[in-house]
Amino acid sequence: MPFISTSFSGLLIFEPKILEDNRGYFFESYNKKYFSASGVEIDFIQDNQASSSFGVIRGLHYQLHPYAQTKLIRVLNGKIIDVAVDIRRNSPTYGKAFTIKLSSQNKKQLLIPKGFAHGYSVISEIAEVFYKCDSFYNKESEGGIAWNDPALKIDWQIAHEKAIISEKDSFLPTLKNSTHNFVFNG
Repeated sequence: MPFISTSFSGLLIFEPKILEDNRGYFFESYNKKYFSASGVEIDFIQDNQASSSFGVIRGLHYQLHPYAQTKLIRVLNGKIIDVAVDIRRNSPTYGKAFTIKLSSQNKKQLLIPKGFAHGYSVISEIAEVFYKCDSFYNKESEGGIAWNDPALKIDWQIAHEKAIISEKDSFLPTLKNSTHNFVFNG
């Protein structure tokens, strides 16, 4: 099961091996044995799924340490622009955003370690997003960064006037004004 490194330490793209024939396709979206053999030792304990329509932007969200979550993101139906922002102090990529197109067609997945804010925009008519987490949801530790923070320069591939943002996400602070307690450990 191939993992592709990014320029962000710990942030990995997973491209599963797809077996296709006249019946359709098959692939293992997660196999603990293969992940471990690649050095990815994560104990996933919660699965989440969301359905959204075109123009929805969710995020940028995270949970503070010690409730932080590692996430494995994939798209079951449709297309998204998935975004991870490094918020680990002392990281060489601190304050930088990584974006990738995830879709039901390309079947790529993004492994986002603790210390990143996460969000996505829906660029298809509808998208169903599924992700695994290694820590339970904890409301009291929720944090977030404004989706339109000008310092992050994120291209959500959605016109601002067509963006659909939740009320909660509309009031998130910029990275500069956000509370986060992650430190990069090389």
